[in-house]
Amino acid sequence: MKAAVVDRAGAVPRFQDFPDPEVGEGQVLVTVEAVAVENVDRAIVAGTHYTSAPFQAALPAIPCFDGIGRLPDGTVVGFGGVTPPYGTLAQYAAVPATHTAPIPEGIGTPMAAALSSAISAMSMRTAGGLSSGETVLVQGATGVAGRLAVQIARLLGAGRIVATGRDEEALRQLSALGADAVINTAVDDAELVQAFRDHAGDGYDVVIDYLWGRPTELLTRALIPGSFAMPERTRLVQIGESAGPAISLTGDALRTSGLEIYGAARNLASGMAAAYQQVVDWLRSGELAIDVTTMPLSEIESAWTRTDLRGTRLVIVPD
Repeated sequence: MKAAVVDRAGAVPRFQDFPDPEVGEGQVLVTVEAVAVENVDRAIVAGTHYTSAPFQAALPAIPCFDGIGRLPDGTVVGFGGVTPPYGTLAQYAAVPATHTAPIPEGIGTPMAAALSSAISAMSMRTAGGLSSGETVLVQGATGVAGRLAVQIARLLGAGRIVATGRDEEALRQLSALGADAVINTAVDDAELVQAFRDHAGDGYDVVIDYLWGRPTELLTRALIPGSFAMPERTRLVQIGESAGPAISLTGDALRTSGLEIYGAARNLASGMAAAYQQVVDWLRSGELAIDVTTMPLSEIESAWTRTDLRGTRLVIVPD
């Protein structure tokens, strides 16, 4: 079969022949129809993600671990459960039958491949406990997931939405998606801390954080009150680290600010089904839109290295 193949850590995948997967007991053969390429996939290929060891040990290997495909009986499913060196950027994948689920009607395969970006934004409710009328801060709102988070915050009834990013033009576009205010993080430290404070109003109730690193470290400083106070809770949901893998967190940022930090997976097992169905309903009704850019598998080298796709998810489809 044809596949995108990585031969060394950090290499750009190449379109080439690869042995067909063998279908074992309890597995099904899926004909791949759409695969979203996300930051986590690039990190696994680079060897910098905490789950990258099995992929790196199996090189040469095929990237990506989930996708949308068609079963032999024609059923379109979302699927996962591939085992390196096999991945989903290929013509075929052999996966456990238990790792497939039918795609709801009315959702095209490229859109279905990108659903995970929208579902991750639902962690503002499942992990952060967002209630109607509360203020949401979206850290890293100019990327695909961040733009979806702005839309989803509004759909979930947020009273006020503040969005951050480095791209001034992309920030200007966010008001049309539902942002009430934007903060450019490409300023010096003191200015950014002040901007967080200026836009906080009565406080940030939920922060959905795709950045971590410097912007989030400065946010924690901005949350420290200037006097003895009984601050309201700020529930920060850590979901990405595009600005850096670590922060320096001072004690007073926790003991005096009301800051609570959760991982995005908090309550996900119990909340996933409802979150998924809600996103599907919004897509069907047109209330939510996921911007995707499709490219054929044969052009994976140029697709993988594109730098002009901010705000739209790259989805690889068959030739």
